[in-house]
Amino acid sequence: MHIILTMQEKLKDLRIERGLILEELAEQTGISKSALGSYENDEGKDISHYNISVLAKFYGVSSDYLLGLTEIKNHSNAELSSLHLSDDMIALLQGGKINNRLLCEMAAHEDFVKLLADIEIYVDAIAEMQIQNLNAWVGVARDEIVAKYNPSSDDPHLRLMNAAQIDEDKYFANIVHEDIDRIIADIRKAHKGSATSAPDTTAVEQLKKGLEVAANFEGSPQEKQIVALCWELGIDYKLLTAEEFRFLMRIFQKSKHLKSPISRRGKQKRKR
Repeated sequence: MHIILTMQEKLKDLRIERGLILEELAEQTGISKSALGSYENDEGKDISHYNISVLAKFYGVSSDYLLGLTEIKNHSNAELSSLHLSDDMIALLQGGKINNRLLCEMAAHEDFVKLLADIEIYVDAIAEMQIQNLNAWVGVARDEIVAKYNPSSDDPHLRLMNAAQIDEDKYFANIVHEDIDRIIADIRKAHKGSATSAPDTTAVEQLKKGLEVAANFEGSPQEKQIVALCWELGIDYKLLTAEEFRFLMRIFQKSKHLKSPISRRGKQKRKR
């Protein structure tokens, strides 16, 4: 989940977040559309210090963020003391033992404040007295029922009174569990499809699909193998020219994994 964006990716993401097309960004920054497009797509493109400053100011981020010197977008000058972090917490964040980005995503979630409030209520025993009082009242009522009516242990009224007793540990464990479930479910949804998340299809499904594509290809057994290999490598064989396809066949002919030598290369027109 820990992803470091390039400057090109940051510039493109910032523009998309603003809902701007390159023409509109050019009008508002005074930087040409062609230059802006190259900044977002060409990793080898040099950007002048002036244009970096203009774009950083326009997007409300620091130049260091665009240059990759920090991953903090909006608060690069925040003083550590103002964060009120303990020495143990700072050591934890700097130690590399946890996923700091994931921790930040959790803390920034709208329900995180509720999670901490529920934990604080339990840890500091804020509701302990109220729960004890409620249990005491329920206990008095139950004792009166037992003394007056002497019900059996399976009497519905007596069972209701017993169920009304609140177990503080179980009660808050359930509440905190629900809070965390909502937070991590939303984060999981946000990460779905990202480069570091698990793919939607398994390796077996990918292999099966590749074999189906190869089976439907009209060509020699060796050509079908090449089509399957292209699928595994993420290459759309339909986009290859006839010359490129023959070139691949000559290369793969040297592989010991092909079942038999390719004897028909260049003799059969490739069908798509």
